[in-house]
Amino acid sequence: MTRRLLTTLLALTLALWLGSVASASAQTTEADVYVAQAILDIDGKNYDVALDNLREALKIDPEHVEALFYTGVAYSAQRKPEQAVPFLERARAKSPRDPAVAYQLGLAFFALQQYDRAEPLFEEVFKTNPELDGLGYYTGFLRYRKKDYRGALAAFRAGRASDIEIQQLTRFYTGLALGVLGLPQQAAAEVEQALRLAPGSPLVGPAERLRDTIVASRQADRRLSAEVRLGATYDDNVDVRPTPNRRELQVAELRTHRHESFGELFGARADYIWWKTEDWESTVGYSFFTTYNNDIPKFNVISHVGSLGVSRRLALGELPAIANLTYAWDTLALDGKEFLTRNTITLSLAVVEGAMNLTQLFTRFQNKDFAKGSAPVERAAVVPQENRDANNWMFGFLHFVRFAEDKHFVKAGWQIDADAAAGANYEYVGHRLSLGGQYTLPWYAIRLKYDFDAHRRDYRNPNSLFPTYAAGTRSRADLELTNVLRAEVPLPHSLTLSGEYLSTRSYSNIELFDFSRNVFSLVLSWSY
Repeated sequence: MTRRLLTTLLALTLALWLGSVASASAQTTEADVYVAQAILDIDGKNYDVALDNLREALKIDPEHVEALFYTGVAYSAQRKPEQAVPFLERARAKSPRDPAVAYQLGLAFFALQQYDRAEPLFEEVFKTNPELDGLGYYTGFLRYRKKDYRGALAAFRAGRASDIEIQQLTRFYTGLALGVLGLPQQAAAEVEQALRLAPGSPLVGPAERLRDTIVASRQADRRLSAEVRLGATYDDNVDVRPTPNRRELQVAELRTHRHESFGELFGARADYIWWKTEDWESTVGYSFFTTYNNDIPKFNVISHVGSLGVSRRLALGELPAIANLTYAWDTLALDGKEFLTRNTITLSLAVVEGAMNLTQLFTRFQNKDFAKGSAPVERAAVVPQENRDANNWMFGFLHFVRFAEDKHFVKAGWQIDADAAAGANYEYVGHRLSLGGQYTLPWYAIRLKYDFDAHRRDYRNPNSLFPTYAAGTRSRADLELTNVLRAEVPLPHSLTLSGEYLSTRSYSNIELFDFSRNVFSLVLSWSY
């Protein structure tokens, strides 16, 4: 928007305010007569004559509020906001609660593009009189500049304007805000309405370009997203054998089995947004994942996950946020046989504290049910303390510090979780520390990622079976450290090639659960 267009709109707005300030004096004075004549001159757009009359009024009474106010009005109408400001500031000092004075002073600051000074004045008047002619547009525009898109929409929709160009600008910026919020259909409708309001205005060109952009983005705004992955792996500890130990006899026996294998993996995922409004969104999803270990096929994994989620955009004070509730059902099979089924409910809240900071808070409930015929259930039939069926509760947070529009970021978080297991050997309270980051190289947008995870689990009861040389005397305590290094190379046709190294080291005071594992993967994925 050019400065000339702004000042033209301001001048058109001024006439709507004529006579809005009532006389503070109960008795008509000579100064009042000059002010009354000046009002008529302003109404007739004889601004120079009006200013002459107002000067005479101020000679008689230099603190005459109406004379000061209308002097500011006249200068603003002449597109001289820099001369209007001193008179309007003096009027506001004399009459600080008068919304007309506050609004006119805000308009003058707005014309000078001193938006930080105009904003509190507009917000003050908007709280008590949001339908004031033109106020909704100016308040919404300043909120839009601060990236408070929801606040801007609220102001645009609450406001009223009799001037066609103000109406057109309101529609134009409403469309921009809706586009940013991911509502291209509503955005396009607002821009179309803006074009109809004033087809010959200077905004027609920008509005038409915006409409074309929104239509293009609406075509690309698919409700369906999908991904397919195909890769090769090498795992040096497929069956999670324990580290060498001479005291625990079962460790020696387990280490005689083959444990290394090359393999392949395949995964597919699809999510569909089946319901979407300005504030609400709901997604249904499904994913499938499988691995094939060439040398140890009995440890092949097949996983199915179905999910249903609903999210709501909201504001915590001035901070935008998204609340999300998700239910997921998944089943895991080993060697083609059902092994584990889980039902998971997750509630999360993501808060954007600024351009660089984002925090996620989340809590989760998960029910774990091991299938009949699986090894854990067979052991539990003999030793009830080995029943691994459990309810797990978790609470935590994750904080991101973002750079260069999320090309780079660092993150840190903490979680506490507890397993209320049916078998006493598996009840624990755990703490998890998460660290990580991403750096995007300037060459080919290659993304380098690193994640570190430390999970400490303290089991509540002495283990009834292990160690075999001191069964029932030791409560298990594990510290599991996981490092993941990943490089992603974007390729044409929505393809991505990624290489990953995963290292897991679990330290346990019970030798059977002390292990290390290294997995190398090369994966090609296609996304839609």
